[in-house]
Amino acid sequence: MKTTQKIVQAAMIAAIYVVLTLLANAFGLANYAIQVRFSEALTILPFFMPAAVPGLFVGCILSNILTGCLPLDVIFGSLATLLGALGTYVIGRMSRTAISSAPKNLAPTPKLTIYRILAPLPPIIANTLIVPFVLAYVYRFEGSIPYFMLTVGIGEVISCGILGLILLFTLEKYKKFLFPG
Repeated sequence: MKTTQKIVQAAMIAAIYVVLTLLANAFGLANYAIQVRFSEALTILPFFMPAAVPGLFVGCILSNILTGCLPLDVIFGSLATLLGALGTYVIGRMSRTAISSAPKNLAPTPKLTIYRILAPLPPIIANTLIVPFVLAYVYRFEGSIPYFMLTVGIGEVISCGILGLILLFTLEKYKKFLFPG
């Protein structure tokens, strides 16, 4: 794939991430102890395409700046999204390797379905482990780290796990047209 095409894809993903985060922010869901960023559903995109990794990272940086996050939140929140996106990319690559090495006459195995189900786990885990410390030490919100892990984790399961998997299985149906090659 051409470099220009990858840059355009990353830019489009970043823009969509920003728009969805601003929408969640309008409902008070983008920041604070309870976060359900609709944009986090996009963290499954690296499963299909590597250009999504920088797109999500830049989109998260811009979103955090535009929603008024403090500088350390912009840094660490965006790094959590980057780590999650890289993990999802690795799972997608493992899935593509398993598909390419499978005999052509066999139907998809349950193992291939497991890769799809695992795709949202890296962003859920990264955000659940990193963002609570930002909430506690950068914003000094009332509450404990385990409480913030619970609230952030629930938001990530909704955003990445539920919405992300819905998006993944929908895109999977059209991947030959959307993600050729």
